Amino acid sequence: MSAVKPKCRIGLMGLGQIGRQIYRLAAEAADLEIVAVADIGKPEVLQYLLQTGADDGFACRVDGNYLRGDGFASRMLQLVAPGEVPWDAFGVDCVIDATGRYRSRAHAGLQLAAGGRRLVYATLAEAPDRVLVPGLNEGDAVAADRVVSAGSPTTNALALLLDALDRGPGVEYATMTSIHAYTSDQPLQDYAQGDQRRSRSAAQNIIPNANASAACVEQLLPRFAGRLSGCALNVPVQRGSLLDLNCVLRNVVDAEAINDLMRASAAARPRLVAVAEDPIVSCDVIGCRQTLLFDAKGTQRAGSRMVKTLAWYETLGHACRVLDVVRTYAALA
Repeated sequence: MSAVKPKCRIGLMGLGQIGRQIYRLAAEAADLEIVAVADIGKPEVLQYLLQTGADDGFACRVDGNYLRGDGFASRMLQLVAPGEVPWDAFGVDCVIDATGRYRSRAHAGLQLAAGGRRLVYATLAEAPDRVLVPGLNEGDAVAADRVVSAGSPTTNALALLLDALDRGPGVEYATMTSIHAYTSDQPLQDYAQGDQRRSRSAAQNIIPNANASAACVEQLLPRFAGRLSGCALNVPVQRGSLLDLNCVLRNVVDAEAINDLMRASAAARPRLVAVAEDPIVSCDVIGCRQTLLFDAKGTQRAGSRMVKTLAWYETLGHACRVLDVVRTYAALA
């Protein structure tokens, strides 16, 4: 009789939107256990947000220093800075940083020194040992990787879509625009920040913004080095983002051939890619657990070799991929 494999013990730093999504997903998983949560918020407020923000309902309660629910319990710590949380005291196998704030290699060193055996960032980070994108390069993971980035929602959607198109008709050049839901670091009213445009109200404006996803994908897919560009438009939408990718193809194909290619990709990898045949809008992507939801009605061809494609995504799908990265490394331990 084979022994039951123990759950992967996770320490979670940050219970913002994606942190709460990661927590709920882990709570329903049989192979994962979040044993400690670090956030500066009051425990009763965090518990309230976990419950009220769930798409399909989520029950939990504060019990002393613990957050408890049906089959799970997590020690709550009102700490957030790297190095403050004694991860070794909780026997943590992996730390997930979902704060989006502490992304330097120096911060990562503090997390590891505090007992984190491995650190997985829920976003792009400075000089990780590896950026791991499920569906693209998970086979490259090695046990020696200590600091890992799980990419970002935009990066991962772009990487999977671009890779699929390049394996079909081939892509010579591409430029992408992310029409992105506003983020928690944007002000609701005009408020002075380091960047002039990002100082404007997220609730009232379409805000042009820099985006690092294209540069990151060039590193993940070196065959595209110097051939990609990208930017973002942050819009007054809470959840649900859209990737607008324009490609110059190597070979001439029509729009329906592109759609068939993405349908085949979805059939081969249903956990990562889906195709929307209906005329959907941004709120329809809420609850999508795939990395990208390809919009078959958005495909257009201009001339013989230029194609526009649209793909939707949201943070819940990325939360799923963050946990996929954790599982990949747990299998190597």
